Amino acid sequence: MKNIFSTKIAQLALILVIGLVLGWGFRAMTSTDTDTHAHEQGEGLPSIWTCSMHPQIRLPEAGDCPICGMDLIPANQESAGSSNPQALQMTEEAMALAQVQTLVVGGAQTKKELLLSGKLQADERENASLTAKFPGRIEKLFITFTGEQVKAGQRIATVYSPELLTAQKELLEAAKTKASFPQLYQASKDKLSFWKLSPAQIAEIERSGQVKERVDIFADQSGVVLQKNVSVGDYVSMGSVLFTVTNLNSLWLLLDVYETDLPFVSLGDEIQFTVAGRPGETLNAKVTFIDPLINANTRAASVRAEIRNVGNALKPEMFVTARIQTKNKASSAEVTVPRTAVLWSGKRSIVYVKVPNAAIPEFILREVTLGNRMGENYQITAGLQAGEEIVFYGAFALDASAQLSGKPSLLNRSSTQQVQVSAAFSQQLTSVVDAYFLVKNNLVKDQLPTKAVQTLSQALVKVSADGTGKDNAKWEKIKTGLADATAKIKGSKDIASARTHFSSLSTQVIKLTETYKLTKAVVYQDYCPMAFNNKGGYWLSETEDIQNPYFGASMLTCGEVKQTYLNSLPK
Repeated sequence: MKNIFSTKIAQLALILVIGLVLGWGFRAMTSTDTDTHAHEQGEGLPSIWTCSMHPQIRLPEAGDCPICGMDLIPANQESAGSSNPQALQMTEEAMALAQVQTLVVGGAQTKKELLLSGKLQADERENASLTAKFPGRIEKLFITFTGEQVKAGQRIATVYSPELLTAQKELLEAAKTKASFPQLYQASKDKLSFWKLSPAQIAEIERSGQVKERVDIFADQSGVVLQKNVSVGDYVSMGSVLFTVTNLNSLWLLLDVYETDLPFVSLGDEIQFTVAGRPGETLNAKVTFIDPLINANTRAASVRAEIRNVGNALKPEMFVTARIQTKNKASSAEVTVPRTAVLWSGKRSIVYVKVPNAAIPEFILREVTLGNRMGENYQITAGLQAGEEIVFYGAFALDASAQLSGKPSLLNRSSTQQVQVSAAFSQQLTSVVDAYFLVKNNLVKDQLPTKAVQTLSQALVKVSADGTGKDNAKWEKIKTGLADATAKIKGSKDIASARTHFSSLSTQVIKLTETYKLTKAVVYQDYCPMAFNNKGGYWLSETEDIQNPYFGASMLTCGEVKQTYLNSLPK
């Protein structure tokens, strides 16, 4: 039994040894094949890998991004195929992760609802004053408080007037001799009429033959008493205001409209409003007047509407909340974008525009001029055209990625940090750019730029690298690109070939303009989406008018201004 057990142990040990030997051999073969395959696969791969969403990540081998977990991409392919050095590339996966969403902008008619506050006020045109018609002392008042309703013809006060006593006596004396002196009699009656005694009152005095020491004053206007100015015993002169009244059958609706919203309000606009004292009831009116003056304290103007106050249900000084539906026809130069698409630094506003027909999604920063706010949209008066595709959600994440990548961003105007150079060097670079414009203008005229290219070569040779300071690596790289593109244009046999190489030249000149400060006051960056079979092409211009060097006379004005550089910085 013991021998059998020993034999089995020996057999198991032998099987174990054989398994280990075979396993080691197989592992060695697999390891060798894997290393060989990895070596072959790794040939030509970049040494640095980065994340399209987090470009600050720089790793020596492929893998996942330690921040977001996305697949790393080769750093040297980060901007591959981009025709614009300012463009930021982003894969579809990165866009999805950053929740970047785009839309095509347009310049259609836009609507806006203004939510306004205001109050009701008595119609100023209905205000009236009840005055003393003759001098005297107030003996009795029949209107005793503000808010009291007064009707035309109603007795409002009794007045003792010595002057009126004298006039009554004159009437009685003239009445005795009216047959002999009719003119004197008529003058006496006219005097009492001038003091607003009614024909009935005058007739009563003449009939009774007695003067009245106290004479009543009657209201000549109906309304509600707004102000009471006298008391019993007061002495009043002719024309003194006893009461101020107003008719509340018509009221004014006064709304405060801020100056930024005034362009959207027009006469005749419909107003829907509610009154705090009548909840659940919506009333309607129309704008009848817009105050031409702005209140210096509130920065608002008053907009007025007239309303009929049926049954006097509405009261002056009631607070109201109103809505005005306005619409504004954008001009051909204006488009509207969602408010979320605009990033604002306090000094400038930007949006991100998607580059059309790019193999990998590309976005470029665009400075825009904001117009009025239309609800949740902004009018863009300059910088965008209808039909362009912009980022309306996720622009902040895109801008952060651009800033980390050294691309133009909200806080970084230039695609690279501008190099501080001497004034002489800036002037030499400006001469290069001026020569570039000569090349561009020849192509605009459908001419081979033979002499212009020679001028450009000479200007390039005259640039002294000493002006760049200690670090001239950037200039040497740009200079190499400029020289190569210039040589290719010089060797072009036809204008089509020259235009192809001019695109490369333009890319280098854009880099030059972004890297160094020129002495030229203003330079425009233009773009034609139809160049090179709809792939698009950029160029710089010394004028704002579009002069297309890629098509010449056949499509001279095809293109648009993408950026404006003032002393090499975007406006």
